Amino acid sequence: MPAIFGNYAGTDAKSKAFHYSQAVKVGNLVKISGQGGWDAQGDIASTASRQVELALENVEKALKAADESLSWKNVYAIRSYHTNIEESADLCIEGWRRVMPNHRPVWTCVEITKLGIEGMQVEIEVEALVE
Repeated sequence: MPAIFGNYAGTDAKSKAFHYSQAVKVGNLVKISGQGGWDAQGDIASTASRQVELALENVEKALKAADESLSWKNVYAIRSYHTNIEESADLCIEGWRRVMPNHRPVWTCVEITKLGIEGMQVEIEVEALVE
């Protein structure tokens, strides 16, 4: 079965520059690249709370790039990376409760010293199942 790769609006330049895709669908499984707190112009938000908010929105955009039917309800696994776990992990948990009120996926949470884009404080990647 062939892999189907996708990007959402505003991410094509990064996809070409760094030779990667925002999402891939293989059969009924979807994996997305780490999503950060960037806006539609690619600018990183200045606060952790805004970065988490935008990252949650970007996760949904990446899911839809792979399969229009997908949303947070299809997510079964999350990995989040934080430059300051004390500042942003609770913000993510609040976000999970809001975007997935009816289920709790598995979650791996890691603190690291630096993310791929200057100023990024959090990056979220998920795996989802197409029903």
